[in-house]
Amino acid sequence: MLSGLAGTSATQAAEALVTRYLEKVEPGDLVPGADSFGALKADVPVVPALKGSETLGWVYLTSDFVSTTGYSGKPIHTLVGVDKDAVITGVRLVKHSEPIVLIGIPDAKIRGVTEGYAGLDLKVEAASGGSAHDLDIISGATVTIMVIDDSIVRSGLKVARLMGLGGLAPDVADRGPKKDIDPDRKDVSDWTSLTGDGSVRRLSLDVVQINDAFRQQGDPRALKRPEPGPETDTFIDLYLALADVPSIGLSLLGEAEYANLKKRLKEGDHAILVAARGRYSFKGSGYVRGGIFDRIQLIQDDISVRFHDRQHNRVGEIAAAGAPAFSEMDLFIIPAESGFDPAKDFRLQLLVQRPVGPIDKVFLTFDLGYLLPDVYLKTSAPAAVASDTAPQAGGTAAGRDTGVQELWERIWNDRKADVIVLGAAVAVLTLVFFFQMQVTRNERFTFWFRIGFLTFTLVWLGWMENAQLSVVNVLAFFSALTSEFSWDAFLMDPLVFLLWFSVAAALLFWGRGAYCGWLCPFGALQELTNRIAKLCRIPQFEVPWGLHERLWPVKYIVFLGLFGLSLYSLDVAEHYAEVEPFKTAIILKFQRAWPFVLFAVSLLVAGLFIERFYCRYLCPLGAALAIPARLRMFDWLKRYRDCGNPCNRCAKECMVQAIHPEGHINPNECLNCLHCQVLYQHDQKCPVCIKKLAKRRRFEVQTGLVKPEPDAKTAKTVPAE
Repeated sequence: MLSGLAGTSATQAAEALVTRYLEKVEPGDLVPGADSFGALKADVPVVPALKGSETLGWVYLTSDFVSTTGYSGKPIHTLVGVDKDAVITGVRLVKHSEPIVLIGIPDAKIRGVTEGYAGLDLKVEAASGGSAHDLDIISGATVTIMVIDDSIVRSGLKVARLMGLGGLAPDVADRGPKKDIDPDRKDVSDWTSLTGDGSVRRLSLDVVQINDAFRQQGDPRALKRPEPGPETDTFIDLYLALADVPSIGLSLLGEAEYANLKKRLKEGDHAILVAARGRYSFKGSGYVRGGIFDRIQLIQDDISVRFHDRQHNRVGEIAAAGAPAFSEMDLFIIPAESGFDPAKDFRLQLLVQRPVGPIDKVFLTFDLGYLLPDVYLKTSAPAAVASDTAPQAGGTAAGRDTGVQELWERIWNDRKADVIVLGAAVAVLTLVFFFQMQVTRNERFTFWFRIGFLTFTLVWLGWMENAQLSVVNVLAFFSALTSEFSWDAFLMDPLVFLLWFSVAAALLFWGRGAYCGWLCPFGALQELTNRIAKLCRIPQFEVPWGLHERLWPVKYIVFLGLFGLSLYSLDVAEHYAEVEPFKTAIILKFQRAWPFVLFAVSLLVAGLFIERFYCRYLCPLGAALAIPARLRMFDWLKRYRDCGNPCNRCAKECMVQAIHPEGHINPNECLNCLHCQVLYQHDQKCPVCIKKLAKRRRFEVQTGLVKPEPDAKTAKTVPAE
C-alpha cells in the first residue's frame, strides 16, 4: 500500500497545479521567514519554502490532493504552508468561482477565515480525525467555508503523512485480504436487531446538551439566545445506516424501495439512509432545489462528501418492524469517484447552527460514527501488487474523464423529470412557430399563451431551475474550442445543455428571437414587469427612430469587448460579464451585494418605461446569438406589400421597435413575439385585412350570397309584438 501511495503521489506531482499559483503570493506569507520557493518535488506535488538554501517548510495547493469544488461546481484553489513539525504556517485563497465569495461577502472576512488556519497542528488533527479545531463559519457562505475548511485540513493531513512531517506516517493498510459487502446476505431484521448490532447508528442530542455545547464554545451572542423549552426535550435524534448493504437495505426500505435504490446506483456507488426526529432538521429549511445540503457531510479519512439534491431521495417510511416515527427520512448517494470504502469506518458530521442576529449565526459540529458490522462483509482475494500503484479515482486525466462521464450520466438520469418538462416546453414552442398563422388567429389566445409561457420561463426555468443562459457560456465554448475540447463539462447541467441545443437549432430556423423572446428568464422578467407597469398606467416612451437605431450597436460592442477579453483571460472576461444582470436577478434572486442589486433593479426600472430596455441595447448574449442567426434559412414572419407604406401599425406596436419605418423586420432585433402576425390577419386592425373583408362582403352582396345590412339612418323600428 505504501508503494501505492508513492505511485499516486508521483502521478499527482506530474500534474501539479501548485506552481501556477506561486506567483500570486510571497513565500513569507505562507512560511514565515522564507524568501523564495524551490523546485517542485518529483514524488509529491509540494514546493519547498526556502530561506537562502535552507528549507523552512513546504507549500502545496489543496486541489492537488483533495476535491475542493463548492457551490459553483468549480475548484477552490488554496495555497497552504506547513512546517517540518506538521503545523500550518500560512494559508491563501488564490482562485475560486464562488459567487458568494466573489461579491456577496467582503474580501477581508474571507482573508480572516483562511489566514486563521495558521498555527493549526496537523498532528492533533490526525489524532482526532480532523475535528480538533473550531470551524469559523461566515453567515451566508456556509457551504463554501466548510469546503475550504475541509480541503485545508484533509489535504494537510495527506501532505504531512506523505512527507513524514511531525512524525506522522502514511496510513499503511494491511496487505491482507480486502473486505467487500456480501451481496448474498439478504436476511431481514427488525429495528431492535438493527440498532443492537450496529447496523443502524444513533446520535441523540437534547436541549441541555446543545445549550451546554454552545456555552463551552464561549460565544457571548450564542449564550444570550439559548435553545428554549424543557432541557429534556429532544433537539435531534439522528440515525444512520449504510442502505446499499442488501440485508440492511431490505430491512429498512422493503423490497420495492430497495430495488428502486439499486436501479439508481451506478457501479461503485453507495448509499446511506439518514433519519431523524426532533426540533432540528439535518436538511434545513433553507435548502432549495439545485443546492447542497449544508448541514451534513460524510467524512472518511481524507475523503469528504457533500450531497447535492441530485444525490438525494426522500423515503416514505421505515419498513423494519418496531421502527419509531421520523419527521425526516432520506437517502443520499455516495458517488463512486469519491473513493468511499464501505468496509472502513466513517462519520456523518452534523452542523448545528444558532441564529445570533438578523443574518448572523454561530455553528457547532457533532459527529455520528459508523462502522459496518463484519457480518455483512465478505473477504476477497488480495489485490495484485500492481494495483497498488494504480492512481486513485481522479488521480490521472483518464481517471477524471471516466469519473466525469459517470457523473454527467447520473445527473441526467436523476433529472429525467426536469428534462422531460423542458423538452415538452420546447416542443410546444416549436409547434407554435411552425403553425404560427393558426396560433395567432385569435388575439386573446395568443396574448394569454405568451403571458403563461413567460411566467413558466421566469418561475420554473429561471428561479427554480436556474437555467439561465449567459454570454459566459458562449465565451467558455469558444475557449474550449481553442484548447482541449470535451463535451463532458457542457453536459453537467442537462437543462442548460438542452437550451443551448434548442438555441442552435432555432438560430437556423427563426433567429435569436426563439430564445430571447420566449426562453430567457430575465427577458421574461422584463416583459412581465412591463405588463404590470402598463396596467398601472405607467407612461411608455418610444425612443426616436434615429437614436434607437444608433443604440442597437451598443450590445455588439459589449459582446466584442468581452470576447476580446476572453482571448486574453477567460477569468477576466467572466468578471466583466457582470454587465449581465442574470446572476443577480435569476440565479441568486437578488441576494447579492447592493451595487449588483442596484444595477439589476435599475435595468428593470428602465424597462418599465421602455419595454425590454436591456434586451434592445445592452445584452451581450443577444448580440452573440444575433451574429450566427444571420445564417437562418427561412423567413417565417409574413408581410404585405403595404406594410410600411402607407401602414405603420405593426412598427408602432412592436415591443422592441424591430420593424423599420419602411416596413421590413430586422431579424437581429426581432424577438419573435408573433404580435405582428396577430395584426397580419386581424380584420379590425390591419388595413389590408379590412379592405379584403370589405371587398369580400361587397362581392357576397352582389352575388346574393348574403343580404345587405340595413343602413342605420334609414332603418325602421319594428314594434315589439
